[in-house]
Amino acid sequence: MAYGKSTERMRKVGPYGVETLPQVLVDVPAAPTACRDTLAERARLHWRRTDGGDPAVLAEEFLAAHGLNLRDLTRPTPTHHDTGACGAALYLSAAAGAHLAGAPTAAPEPAPALPDLAVVVYDHGPTRRAPARAAAPWWLGDWTDSWTPEQHAAAVDAIRAAIGRGDVYQANLVGHAAAPYTGDPLPALLRLGALPGARYGGVLTGDDWAIGCASPETLIEVRDGHLITRPIKGTRPATAAGRAELLTSAKERAEHIMIVDLERNDLARIARTGTVTVDDLFTVRRWCDLWQAESTVRAAAADGLGLADLLRATCPGGSVTGAPKLAALTHIAGLEPVGRGASMGALGWVAPGRVDLGLTIRTAAADGELLHTWAGGGITWDSDPAAEVAEAAAKTTPIRATLAGR
Repeated sequence: MAYGKSTERMRKVGPYGVETLPQVLVDVPAAPTACRDTLAERARLHWRRTDGGDPAVLAEEFLAAHGLNLRDLTRPTPTHHDTGACGAALYLSAAAGAHLAGAPTAAPEPAPALPDLAVVVYDHGPTRRAPARAAAPWWLGDWTDSWTPEQHAAAVDAIRAAIGRGDVYQANLVGHAAAPYTGDPLPALLRLGALPGARYGGVLTGDDWAIGCASPETLIEVRDGHLITRPIKGTRPATAAGRAELLTSAKERAEHIMIVDLERNDLARIARTGTVTVDDLFTVRRWCDLWQAESTVRAAAADGLGLADLLRATCPGGSVTGAPKLAALTHIAGLEPVGRGASMGALGWVAPGRVDLGLTIRTAAADGELLHTWAGGGITWDSDPAAEVAEAAAKTTPIRATLAGR
């Protein structure tokens, strides 16, 4: 079995992970609020698809090796103490999710410095920060999109043709943009994580990379044996007219309900028979300058459900793939010009008896030279290509403004 690799600044201590330098920044999405000021990094695992192996199994085994047993999420949540591991950050890229689903991922990644899996285990202790150092003033250059509006619209038409042939019911198309920067990107990513409505707001950092997340969407939550996912599908400007349009749009409602059905199916694979229910169907909520439609799907976890099977059943999230999931992923791989990088994956907090992972929409990443963002939307037979291009632009506008400091 192949194990994930450490970054260069870390010293290997065995097949499971590494001993790391003190964590510079602890702002993990969904980490317990009471613990954030006392978290100190103990160990971390990085994995890329080229390393081989199963990332879901690797994550579960790595956590168990560091005192966090997530092989049975139906056990009561233990009360942790001031000593020992508190929990861990877990990040899984969209490409890793597609790998788990058995789908192709042909497009090159625009930010190859990012791992496809990162697991960072935290103890309770003083969080030591690196000495302050002078940095160049923050400057963010112009954004360059990975495809033109015309190419995006053509991809929408290609999905509509696939729907007409009966290949898929819908598919989610995602575009990417990058901008050069100078200075320290972490304050910009922290601003992103602090946006209103960011249920999974925060950052995760590594050597030469950082991810900032402002996601409002729950990919999967497990607490005391109960499963919850909250798919978001359907977006309009946060005006009275936008809300009315979203509530009355037959296209948006049909798109949303198809994804709810997909999420019901995903949970049913790992739930006790007959326990899957849908609450709050197509509830409209606000995120920054957008209205979004959200539903809640719940279930009781099947006996003995572990983290690896949970990730395999839910990743990548249905609201950013389409239905049927594998067929949609296959079409996506042939149409999107670059990989999804840090977006459309999973990021959050895991501990024995508790998993809380957000879907990495409204997410940006920094490598040594560029900031990266991704945005897109679900395509159905009724989709208008120009409207889909405009929706993607609307989703990325508040992210770009926040990163620039406006």
